[in-house]
Amino acid sequence: MQAVQQGGWPNQRTPSVEYLVVAGGGGGGRNNGGGGGGAGGLLAGIDPVPNGQTLLVTIGAGGAGSSTTFGANGANSVFGAISSVGGGGGGGADVATGAENLGRSGGSGGGSGTNGSGFVPSGGGAFGQGNAGGRGNSDAATWRHGGGGGGAGTVGRDVISGTSGGYGIGGAGIASSINGTVTTYAGGGGGGIYQGVTGTVSGGVGGGGSGGNNAGGSATAGTTNTGGGGGGGGGATGAAGGSGIVIIRHPVAYADATSYSPATKTTSNGYTIYTFLASGSITF
Repeated sequence: MQAVQQGGWPNQRTPSVEYLVVAGGGGGGRNNGGGGGGAGGLLAGIDPVPNGQTLLVTIGAGGAGSSTTFGANGANSVFGAISSVGGGGGGGADVATGAENLGRSGGSGGGSGTNGSGFVPSGGGAFGQGNAGGRGNSDAATWRHGGGGGGAGTVGRDVISGTSGGYGIGGAGIASSINGTVTTYAGGGGGGIYQGVTGTVSGGVGGGGSGGNNAGGSATAGTTNTGGGGGGGGGATGAAGGSGIVIIRHPVAYADATSYSPATKTTSNGYTIYTFLASGSITF
C-alpha cells in the first residue's frame, strides 16, 4: 500500500508535472553605450494538471533591439495558468536629442544606457523571476558604456570604469536539468561600449548576447529558446532578445499526455519530457 501511495500504479493518469517556463529576453538599447536587454522571467516548480483539460502553451518572442532609443521588452511565456514575464529592454540615448533612457523593467531588468556623466538607473526584475539590470555610466568625455541586462540568477553588472574590468557584463542565468541535461537559461545581455577601447562585452551565461562596440564589433542577439537578453549597441543598433521555452515532465510510470503539439517528447532519467520551442497545447 505504501508503494502505491508513493508512486501510483503504472500508466495512472498524471496528477502533476514539473515545469520550466522561460519568457522572451529583452532587446538591447542603442547609441552611446546602449544597455543590455534583460533576460526573460524564469519560473520552475510543480503544478497539478486537470484530467482531460487542454492547457495552452505560449512561447514568448524576444524583444527587438533598438535603432533609436531603448530596446523592446520580450513577450511572456505561458503554461496553463503559469506566466513568466518578458525581459526588460535595455536603455539607450536618443540619437537626435542625446536624452538618456533608463533600462526597462521586466522578468529581469534591462541595463541602462548613457550619454552624459554618472550612473543612470536601470530596470527592475519581477519578484521570483529575475534580477535588476546594471547601471550605465560615463565620464562624459572619453568613455560611455551601457549597463548589463539582468539575468535570472544574478543582477546585471554596473559600469564602474571605461576599461575591460569595469564593463556592464550581463547577469548570469539559472541552470536546470529538467530536459535531462544541465542547461542554463535566461542570461542578461552585455552592455554596449563607446569610445576609446576595443572588444565586446560578454552576455550572461544562459544565452545573453554580447554588447557591441563603436570601434568594431556588433551587438549579438540572445540565443533562441533560452530567454537570453540581447546585447546593447555601442553607437549602433542593439540586438534582439532570444525567444523563450517551456519544458514539462512527469515520471515515466504515469500515462503520457494524450496530445502535445508541437512539442518534442523524449525520455531521460525516469522522466517523460515535453519540450515546446513554439506555441501550442498539451492535454493530460
